[in-house]
Amino acid sequence: MDVTTENIVTPYTLGEEDEKKLILREYRALLRALKTKLKPGDKLLLRNAFEMAAEAHKTMRRKSGEPYILHPLAVAMICVEEIGLGVRSTICALLHDTVEDTDITLQDVTREFGTEITKIVDGLTKISSVMDSNSSQQAENFKKILLTLTDDPRVILIKLADRLHNMRTMDSMKREKQLKISSETVYVYAPLAHRMGLYSIKTEMEDLSMKYMEPDTFKFIAQKLNDTKKERTKYINDFIKPIKDKLDHTGFDCEIYGRPKSIHSIWSKIKKKGVAFEEVYDLFAIRILVNAPPAKEKEECWKVYSIITDAYTPSPERLRDWLSNPKSNGYEALHTTVMGPQGKWVEVQIRTKRMNEIAEKGLAAHWKYKEGTSEESRFDTWFQQIRESLANNDSDSLDFLQDFKTSFLTEEIYVYTPKGDVKMLPIGATALDFAFGVHTAVGSKCIGAKVNHKLVPISYKLKSGDQIEIITSAKQKPNPEWLNFVVTSKAKAKIKDTLKEEKRAIAEDGKYTLQRKLEGIGAAMSVVNMEELCQFYKIPSTLDLQYEIATKKIDLKELKDFTVHGDKLVAPKPIKTIEEKPAYDPEYKAPNKKDAELIIFGESSDKIMYTLANCCKPIPGDDVFGFVTTGEGLKIHRTNCPNATRLMANYGHRVVKTKWAKNKEISFLTGLKIIGLDDVGVIHKITNLISGELRVNISAMTIEAKEGIFEGNVKVFVHDKDELETLVESLLALQGIERVDRYDID
Repeated sequence: MDVTTENIVTPYTLGEEDEKKLILREYRALLRALKTKLKPGDKLLLRNAFEMAAEAHKTMRRKSGEPYILHPLAVAMICVEEIGLGVRSTICALLHDTVEDTDITLQDVTREFGTEITKIVDGLTKISSVMDSNSSQQAENFKKILLTLTDDPRVILIKLADRLHNMRTMDSMKREKQLKISSETVYVYAPLAHRMGLYSIKTEMEDLSMKYMEPDTFKFIAQKLNDTKKERTKYINDFIKPIKDKLDHTGFDCEIYGRPKSIHSIWSKIKKKGVAFEEVYDLFAIRILVNAPPAKEKEECWKVYSIITDAYTPSPERLRDWLSNPKSNGYEALHTTVMGPQGKWVEVQIRTKRMNEIAEKGLAAHWKYKEGTSEESRFDTWFQQIRESLANNDSDSLDFLQDFKTSFLTEEIYVYTPKGDVKMLPIGATALDFAFGVHTAVGSKCIGAKVNHKLVPISYKLKSGDQIEIITSAKQKPNPEWLNFVVTSKAKAKIKDTLKEEKRAIAEDGKYTLQRKLEGIGAAMSVVNMEELCQFYKIPSTLDLQYEIATKKIDLKELKDFTVHGDKLVAPKPIKTIEEKPAYDPEYKAPNKKDAELIIFGESSDKIMYTLANCCKPIPGDDVFGFVTTGEGLKIHRTNCPNATRLMANYGHRVVKTKWAKNKEISFLTGLKIIGLDDVGVIHKITNLISGELRVNISAMTIEAKEGIFEGNVKVFVHDKDELETLVESLLALQGIERVDRYDID
């Protein structure tokens, strides 16, 4: 994606005839893209699928006003051109919304196209409602995605194409819908695309999500990239020239090109490293594609590496060797960061043409190259692990979603067994994760480990390249604390299973006690009565009820207040207490200075009480959304709040569109971190500017100086974001001030 272009929607004005021409033009473009993959009879099948979809969607329009059929056509095009899928997947992409949204049934699809295509369309239909309605259903649907993924990965690839097209065409949607879809995308779909090896799709999804969630920052970085394009191009050319000359001279068949990093990854670096845009050292990456026969790929890549490091000094800790140990999504390459001209760091990626196709097209390309080899791919291993995880998992669905992300969607490390075999684990994995990865019995009996021949506890976090040996004891058994030490879903599921077994054994005593007490009052030990008791004691399950009786947390003395009809228990009704509430006074303002004037769409905002979220402390002018909490009413969060993505992705139905109304009466407390050179009178200059010139109230101020550098924290009362930005710009203009950053006050 060209990071500097916006997804601009023009008013939709085409007439019926022009629409027909446009639809046919898109269909023909799709056929041209598939040309090399068409076998006899395929054209007819494609025509049938296109006509079936066009007929089914003929009365439907997208939010922008365009005919709905253009969406399946665009999704099919992404599948072919950007993911590299073939004819069967194209047919499925054309039909992906028909069974859910139109009168077409799965039987109709089977009759026309057979069972293979029906199975994929059915998978797409099952997961089309993912991330909707309530959170537990959303995570349940996510489980369905994964079950289908392991059944036929084309389902998830088409789903990713569908999501990408929706993200590219979201300008006509309501703001809260944009926020919800963007959050879901960055929370689940982008990591999934990354895991499937689709790097460019993952990058575009992250950039588009950022465009809607943090529009100001997105525009700022896009503008900066645009402004510096000319000098970046010149720098890349200057950097490449000596390498290209040497490669040509040595007779290498290579292509070299430079590209800017994505807006999202630049923003992540700015936040993570705490630096300004100008200080992000690897704004661009150089990619070298080597043309080499399969047997010589590794050797040629290392030769190219040698030529680069002859020309420029590499950073030793930034070498990534995915040639010897490819990632489990099939990614192979050699990455290094070198010191280029003008003292700038530049990332260089070296891969062959085959590796590049796998990096760009992920899973689809991986299978193309795998055909005819007996080697089980790392993808297959990954799918097998997901199958196991799903088979073992009966945990709360939101926990499951979180576990899945940490187990399967993060970057990996590779570690070695005592015999030197390589094992892949997610980043953050511990010695205990490794033990459960070897075998459940090894995990359950693990008391410690030796990492690189040194004794470490079970909670030790592993790093790439560690060699690990597990130490076990017959007396050891899992305990609840272990759940804090593991990140893989296999380890979590096995620990929970063992704990549940122990709980069941203890609960047996509670079951016996409960039975005696119920018989004593003439009630039956039935499912209905159990549920009545669980509801009364506010306990989630029968097992928990019996366990709490066994461990004496519940002594059942309240049973005397229950009535028995037949053999059925009826819980006592709670006594209602009447609370005096003051009459509604429209003039009354809550005495909370932190509350602001907000316009809450679709409601009468003066009657809605709301509070500003403590996690991100929004001030007027910030991009915000309302979130309906349980028990605490409406909370206002910034769209770039650390919790925003999770809240909007998991509970999108609770998001309320909000924007600030102008109100200069209320001040908001916010913090500024100021870093600069420790100079005489620097504190006086800062306070004089804030309080004197700009007349902004200071609530508190601390300054620490060390070795010629000072760091100050100033808490100020501002009316809105504009006032804060003016203050930041004025401070930066002072001599000796290096950086000014806003921070949230605890």
